[in-house]
Amino acid sequence: MTATSPTRRAPLLTLYAACVFAFVYLPIIVLILYSFNRDGVGGFPPRHFTFDWYRQLFADGPIWDSVLNSLFVAAGSVVLSLTLGLLAALALDRADFPGKALFRRLVLLPLILPGIITGLSLLMFAVFAHVQLSLFTVFLGHGTALISVATTELFAGLQKMDRAQEEASLDLGATPWQTFWRVTLPNLKLSMIAAGLLIFTLSMDEIAVTFFLIGRDNTLPLEIWGRLRRGITPEINAVSTLIFAVSVALIIIWYRVRTRGLGAEAQELIETP
Repeated sequence: MTATSPTRRAPLLTLYAACVFAFVYLPIIVLILYSFNRDGVGGFPPRHFTFDWYRQLFADGPIWDSVLNSLFVAAGSVVLSLTLGLLAALALDRADFPGKALFRRLVLLPLILPGIITGLSLLMFAVFAHVQLSLFTVFLGHGTALISVATTELFAGLQKMDRAQEEASLDLGATPWQTFWRVTLPNLKLSMIAAGLLIFTLSMDEIAVTFFLIGRDNTLPLEIWGRLRRGITPEINAVSTLIFAVSVALIIIWYRVRTRGLGAEAQELIETP
């Protein structure tokens, strides 16, 4: 008997998968092509390729001001979310306290709530606390809303960690604080990088929470959204292409770090008698 290949057994599944990938990635390809189109947006396929829209983009002051604002907010959100998320993950993994099960579920609440609800609730809190809306309130909003991402990722990393190293460190005379800095944190490196990249990406393209908490300054998503209300321009396609390139670069960096970390863990398992 001859074995039937999976492709022959499921031609409709293969066609369906191809259609899904085309639906997801063809618009991105078209966007990239139009960012090099001299005639602007309209008419397919693009016929006259140029870099003029990228030159215009690099000379656009408001766009780069919004990029710097988004980078500032995203970097601050990573630090705040990882700090508070690490404390929450340690509490869930290492401590027993009343209401722990409820706290574990509440940590996931920001992931479930719509961004509009989160943004509106944070806006009401800012008004109640008499805090003027600015990039600082956006930073606080992103940082607190994304704590759940850091907590879940770091908690998973703590669950996979071998506690024998920490116990050996304590037995050899190290203080709990020294053990935390020299053993626990290095073992959480991959989880922290993964959580940091995800938080950074989510913060960079966050619109709902930012819309409610922004002051006079704009972040990049709101700047793009404001310009899209006046029509799609190739300059918007150009900045979107650059964002896509940066996102791909971050994915490649994370993949290489993760592969290197998994390779080191496998080597340790092989060398362990």
